[in-house]
Amino acid sequence: MITIGQLKEMSDGKRFATGVGTYPELHEKEVRWVAVRGDGYHDWCIYYHHSYKDEDTVAREGDKVFTEEIIKRLVPCDDEAYAMYRR
Repeated sequence: MITIGQLKEMSDGKRFATGVGTYPELHEKEVRWVAVRGDGYHDWCIYYHHSYKDEDTVAREGDKVFTEEIIKRLVPCDDEAYAMYRR
């Protein structure tokens, strides 16, 4: 589980979680997702793209996950860390 303390300790732009799977709420086909800590601040975000894309491409060009249920399913987090999710 990601906490606010862990986010504060991470380096800028760190990719701290990733995965590949089928999430019908995001896309009808398999996707790759990447959780990234913000640059210069301890916010974070999850991006997703086609599963054949590499992590760099997903982090750079992927779509952002906005749904709380999916965010917490992909990256379990406490309430303080969730509050820092970049919308």
